[in-house]
Amino acid sequence: MTVCRNFGRRSKAGACLIGLARTLNKERFDYRTGILGSPAEVDSAAWNALLAQQAQPTPFLRHEFLSALHATRCATSEAGWAPQFVTLTDTRTGQLAAAAPVYLKSHSYGEYVFDWAWADAYKRNGLDYYPKLLCAVPFTPVQGTRLIAADTTARRHLAATLLAFAEQADVSSLHVLFPTVEEADAMTALGMMQRDGVQFHWLNDGYRDFDDFLSTLEQKKRKNIRAERRKVRDAGVTTRRVRGEDISDAEWRFFSRCYRQTYREHFSTPYLNLDFFRMIGASMPENLLLVIAEYEGKPIASSLVVYQRGANGGGTLYGRYWGALEHVPCLHFETAYYQPLEFCIEEKLAVFEGGAQGEHKMARGFMPSPTRSTHWLAHPAFADAVAHFLDSEKHHIHAYVDELNEHNPFRP
Repeated sequence: MTVCRNFGRRSKAGACLIGLARTLNKERFDYRTGILGSPAEVDSAAWNALLAQQAQPTPFLRHEFLSALHATRCATSEAGWAPQFVTLTDTRTGQLAAAAPVYLKSHSYGEYVFDWAWADAYKRNGLDYYPKLLCAVPFTPVQGTRLIAADTTARRHLAATLLAFAEQADVSSLHVLFPTVEEADAMTALGMMQRDGVQFHWLNDGYRDFDDFLSTLEQKKRKNIRAERRKVRDAGVTTRRVRGEDISDAEWRFFSRCYRQTYREHFSTPYLNLDFFRMIGASMPENLLLVIAEYEGKPIASSLVVYQRGANGGGTLYGRYWGALEHVPCLHFETAYYQPLEFCIEEKLAVFEGGAQGEHKMARGFMPSPTRSTHWLAHPAFADAVAHFLDSEKHHIHAYVDELNEHNPFRP
């Protein structure tokens, strides 16, 4: 077993790993560790089968999604995302036992858990913050499984392997973004620090239709939403929804133009490209829904959402990408929020995750939901400083969530 050996630093994480190594060795499990430079190096069927066993799988951890990011050059070493996927293979059976999407990063773009201040502090002290190791789905602030594993033991081995990898590699740090509660607990038990965050999620309370949902909101919120939808209709704009398998290449080209326009308006460079959208459209259409807004028969805006049905009913919809070629008041809310909300109600999906940030979502029925990330820094002094910062930040986050909950948009 290649886990937990040759620790070069006497860190808290190192001490925890040494203790865990002794425990794991007593359990007599034997795994072969792989560090893979491409998603293509792991069998897609084995990866997806393991993912399907997890408590919180998401479409973004499917082999097809990660492979598309790599194959279309969106997440490669040239883009600052060098794949270092970690796998554990059970040597007794030859089966994939655990795996994690890990990247060697040369920057902090596309992560949505912001550590720019940490990188700046390193630089001001003459130290290199990059490269760093990141366990995450590129450009995707969605909470869910990060350490896919056949069982609890394999997950413990995988967590220990990630930290052992970071301890022995020439990196400043390891970051696991948006893991499940159980995974975060496993990583903090090994000495990693937890960082709390907040997103805004909509919960389906068994609504019959959109009006039934509106009836649960305070009068002012209900009135505002109806006014926003009326502005779009009065402007002569209509919308239609296209499921993944029915999205034409012309519609993918149009959506990609809208997506790029959003970044152009923010003076930024888009992370994804048309080839990526085409590729996931072909490989995982059952997870995609495109909303297209039209004026006089001409498309002018669109949003792409990703969804996954639950194994026993329910499921989750994830708000992801949006853009418009023409400005129409409130069109963003109609295409990126209200149409997906109607879809959730019709399809009986349980949750709509609205993505990163956005207090404005509360006025539309989205409530604060906690998120987590875990972090390990090799430099002891910086690790101590960050630990103090995270402890203070945690109290601010909790106070912030309490304040948000006092402005609940729903009727008593």
